[in-house]
Amino acid sequence: MESNGTAGNHGLEGDPDLQFLLLGGELIKIRSRSWKKNRFFKLQEDCKTLWYESHKIFKRKQTFSIDDIDYMRKGRQSEGLNKHTPSSVEGQCFTIIFKGRKKNLDLMAANEDEANKWVNGLEKIMSNMLNLSQQQKSEHWIINCMRKADKNDDNKMTLKELKHFLRQVNIEVDDTYAADIFKQCDKSNSGSLEGSEIKHFYDLLTYREEIDVIYGQCAHTDGQMSAEDLLNFLLNEQREQVSMVDALKLIEKYEVDETAKQKKCMSKDGFLMYMHQEEGSILNPAHKQVYQDMHQPLNHYYISSSHNTYLMADQLKGPSSTEAYIKALMKSCRCVELDCWDGANGEPVIYHGYTLTSKVLFRDVIKVIKDYAFKTSDYPVILSLENHCTVDQQKLMAHYLISILGDALVSKPLGNNMPTNFPSPEDLKQKFLIKGKRLNKLDAALNNNSFIEEDTVSEEDEAADCKENDQKAKTKKSKIKLAKELSNIVIYCKSVHFSGFEHAKEMQAFYEMSSFKESKAFHLAETSATAYINHNMDKLSRIYPSGSRTDSSNYNPVPMWNAGCQIVALNFQTPSKEMHINQGRFLPNGASGYILKPEFQRSLSSQFDPSVLTKGPWLKKKTFNVMVISAQQLPKLNKDKENSIVDPLVRMELYGVPADNASKETHYINNNGFNPMWNETFVFDVHFPELAMLRFVVEDYDTTSQNDLIGQYCLPLTSVQSGYRHIPLLTKRGDLISSAGLFVHLMLIDP
Repeated sequence: MESNGTAGNHGLEGDPDLQFLLLGGELIKIRSRSWKKNRFFKLQEDCKTLWYESHKIFKRKQTFSIDDIDYMRKGRQSEGLNKHTPSSVEGQCFTIIFKGRKKNLDLMAANEDEANKWVNGLEKIMSNMLNLSQQQKSEHWIINCMRKADKNDDNKMTLKELKHFLRQVNIEVDDTYAADIFKQCDKSNSGSLEGSEIKHFYDLLTYREEIDVIYGQCAHTDGQMSAEDLLNFLLNEQREQVSMVDALKLIEKYEVDETAKQKKCMSKDGFLMYMHQEEGSILNPAHKQVYQDMHQPLNHYYISSSHNTYLMADQLKGPSSTEAYIKALMKSCRCVELDCWDGANGEPVIYHGYTLTSKVLFRDVIKVIKDYAFKTSDYPVILSLENHCTVDQQKLMAHYLISILGDALVSKPLGNNMPTNFPSPEDLKQKFLIKGKRLNKLDAALNNNSFIEEDTVSEEDEAADCKENDQKAKTKKSKIKLAKELSNIVIYCKSVHFSGFEHAKEMQAFYEMSSFKESKAFHLAETSATAYINHNMDKLSRIYPSGSRTDSSNYNPVPMWNAGCQIVALNFQTPSKEMHINQGRFLPNGASGYILKPEFQRSLSSQFDPSVLTKGPWLKKKTFNVMVISAQQLPKLNKDKENSIVDPLVRMELYGVPADNASKETHYINNNGFNPMWNETFVFDVHFPELAMLRFVVEDYDTTSQNDLIGQYCLPLTSVQSGYRHIPLLTKRGDLISSAGLFVHLMLIDP
């Protein structure tokens, strides 16, 4: 097999940081003040795997994929390095943060220059891998597997190695079939494959019959697809609003054969290349950027929101961490929660009160939020405070918020006059809003709050619910004394108790908002949907999971969005169907964390009720046809078990108003995760496409137990492109599975 030292790293050849990583070097792995061990780390030749010594039993050598890295942190930023190393080694330290729950790797280099090379080198590879097209990913995945299968490293593949390779790429073949492929490729009759024979073998493996059929139906010009043929395909099959100019651009961009390109034609290879790019993806490429009007009042948007953001695991004894805030913010979460309590040495801390969850300093959390809030989205971040602190520690909280966040903190209304409505996300770019209790009305903020004094206010509704779930805490008072310094910086999100829609309409100002426990919110959405939707037309509502969800499970956010609720807070740390739906909801609009609500949830004249199919401008009934054609390179679930091959099936789930909720699935295919084909068609009736979420789930069928999840993908129906489309697949945690995907045909039509 040929070695390919820069596989998948085109553009980084000769890069000094990459060369440094390929040579490898000593780093100190740090776990505590006393546990600091030298380890040799080295980037493997595939430029995708990091190898290091492990001094566990038998001194095993360990590896992890660069794909597993979430992000890098330079310096003594992690809690471990901050606690266990002196400030003098700041420049030598860095942390590798992994996706999912794998422990961070805290490392120290010999000097600052080497630390920079490690961080820069790894970041370059990560960035490069992210930019790799699906087609390139697929190629280096195959080549990688071939290299692993070449057990004796002789650059040749025997029949035995070939069978091992087929197992690696997750395809079951009987001995006769394996021997047939082998004979077909072994032109030299040498008993092994090399060079062009391996290429032939690779071509056989990557052959896509379904793409061939589509190409054959559309290529009417000497066996090739002329620009005119391509335009017809784009207009008639893909239902795109394009012109000849767009067709020629695609040929210029994706055609791999220069002769075809000169003739302004698209070859089969060029067509396959195009089908794998974003233009051929299910997600409308125009929605990858911010495409919605961002100048409307803040309450006209769904806002990506996290509950108990500080928790990494469950609600009772799991760790609290600044890392949890980073992970949520990097997923474009725009409303994070801070449970604030009196800590030792006069320093406020954040943790889940009345439980054994660990504590983290309020000051450290605000610093991390400041550093990471606007890395993936420029739009405002709301800090939802659940305040249990005494006045002195509240004053310190206010001091930290003002001094650390600086000008980015909204500490008075925008403009010189008393506002009558929310500013827009555009007005609030790179700004922080504080949600919490306030001692007086907002107009006092324009008079410098000069005459206000500390006073008692009722506790946050969520804090009271938290106590309800704790017997020991039941005797605590439900009023707390509020420091004026903290009260003064609550501007557009003043927390008030909900006393009914009529009371809110007559007595509440637009900036006074309520939090609803999920059971209360679901009850209101079912019994008073139109009133709830109208309430949310000029006010904000926050929904939070019931305190009884001690395992950090989640509720279905869709009925809450149907009722126009903006801040639907979920446990981001828990991978679940509900989080997949949330990730899908906020996937479009540049993954900005803000999605403009449909017009019928913003217009005061609307009488929309999600549970009633009455005529109105909001009822836009469509028929949604889905043909599930095939899947590619589905990962093996049990990698340790040599003979484990998946039996895949595909399920499509639609979430929206009650009448639109539906689920349909294909049959399962035996022993083929490499290129299973279904060619099954399904029809869905959709009454409110603007509220519908579409989720694809690929599972490994099991007769004796629950099916295992292979991958999933979710997006709003309004962001789905019609025609033949590839669908990327994500893990349960929401990370991309490189090179795996579904291929479907979609059509949304008027009945």
